[in-house]
Amino acid sequence: MQLNVLEYLERTVRSDARNEEAIIEGTSSITFQELMHKAQTLATHIALDLEGTKHPVVVLLPRSIEAVVADLAILYSGNFYSNVDLKSPPERLARLISNINPIALITTDSELSRIEGIDDFRGKVYTIDSKSDSLDSFPNYELLNRIREQMIDTDPMCLVNTSGSTGTPKSVVINHRSVIDYVDWWTDRFDFSNNEIFGSMTPFHFDHFTADFFVGLKTAAKIHLIPDHLSAFPKSLVDFLKEHQVTFCFWVPTVMVNIANLNVLDASALKYLRRIFFAGEVFPTKQLNMWRRALPHVEFVNLYGPTEITVDCTYYVVDRDFKDDAPIPIGSPCRNSDVFILNDENRLAKPGEIGELCVRGSSLAMGYYNNPEQTSKAFVQNPLNSAYPELIYRTGDLVHTNERGEIMFDGRKDFQIKHQGYRIELAEIETAVQALDAIDNACVLYNKSKKSIILIFESNREVNSKILRTQLQERLPKYMFPTVFIEVEEMPRNSNGKIDRQVLSSQYAQ
Repeated sequence: MQLNVLEYLERTVRSDARNEEAIIEGTSSITFQELMHKAQTLATHIALDLEGTKHPVVVLLPRSIEAVVADLAILYSGNFYSNVDLKSPPERLARLISNINPIALITTDSELSRIEGIDDFRGKVYTIDSKSDSLDSFPNYELLNRIREQMIDTDPMCLVNTSGSTGTPKSVVINHRSVIDYVDWWTDRFDFSNNEIFGSMTPFHFDHFTADFFVGLKTAAKIHLIPDHLSAFPKSLVDFLKEHQVTFCFWVPTVMVNIANLNVLDASALKYLRRIFFAGEVFPTKQLNMWRRALPHVEFVNLYGPTEITVDCTYYVVDRDFKDDAPIPIGSPCRNSDVFILNDENRLAKPGEIGELCVRGSSLAMGYYNNPEQTSKAFVQNPLNSAYPELIYRTGDLVHTNERGEIMFDGRKDFQIKHQGYRIELAEIETAVQALDAIDNACVLYNKSKKSIILIFESNREVNSKILRTQLQERLPKYMFPTVFIEVEEMPRNSNGKIDRQVLSSQYAQ
């Protein structure tokens, strides 16, 4: 019985693949053997410095081999990692670190200034630059073995940070057991092997990184870290896949839509591709069809799932043709996840009836870190079971089953959206906007068809749009930044005195 995700790496190191490249970053690479050695060495430093285990450690590093080493080192030290977006505005970074209250933080010398102004942080700071020489020393295996013997599969493995309606990001606690469950299903269902070459564009703070990372470690597959800037240059991105003979990609649809729209799909250039997984947002069928026509030899798989259920809980292998205006199913449950649909009366929805998608099983996260109130709202007793305690996660997503029994996605139940692969609470954007002196009221909407975040606001003074944008850039990450700014004299109100979102939506978001 596997108890820890580190066993994936250790089994690979014991195999003939130990000296194969594990992670490739530009002209640099690291083998599985080297990866384990460096991770265990850094883990020794961490374990000797810190008291106890099962504490969060924040990783503030770019997508890199060093970040992979840091994550593994934290796990070997008996603690759990939280990869943080390096581009987070200072205010948001401060709120996130204050909420997590990590025992330590791993970064680079050049990024130290990012945390100097965070008053709440009192943890140990490690800089990869300063530790590079010491990583050539040897691990303390006796110490690491003692730590390992105390760990069980329900210990936390990582925190994945998502948007929070109060303005403070929520940190989802994922344990070893749920990741093992997911990775083993993935590799069994799709028969991954050490012949796979991954083209990874996933930010490390995004939950999809969990899949790329641990599937790669388990199967001894190569993972090419695609440079961030290539996402803006579809032709160069296609050339990268060709040059490195990439066989597998797990991407958000936005990138694939851009490639399709710019007509740079090239079957000869992408002849090595065998599978493409996509998740994080709805993939417009028109552009998916363009991919399928250009690459008929490729298997396309649509995955669905919020962070709270460990990456994904349903999947659909695209095995038939769809019209450009027809939605793609999100399919059926992944192994060992039970997915069901509840109507407004908390009863099982009938075939074709729209209801809220709910999930139970070992894939469920442990809850939100340092946030029992939000945890109790999202992770609740199964209303279909009154005989014994059984938590489910209510996703807030509306779905129904079609005539084939496949689950179809119908949208969000609340004001949470999926944008550029990220799950965003519109209320968090509103909180940031309303904190500005010039803003009296704000409402944020989302135009799903145009994939645009619309900010509507009231102000009692003349607003300089350039200054407004500059101020928001200091408070919001790029993927949460409004794409449309609309100033109104007065917001419409409903009978309760609240801003009437339906009226605003009909005017500006359709």
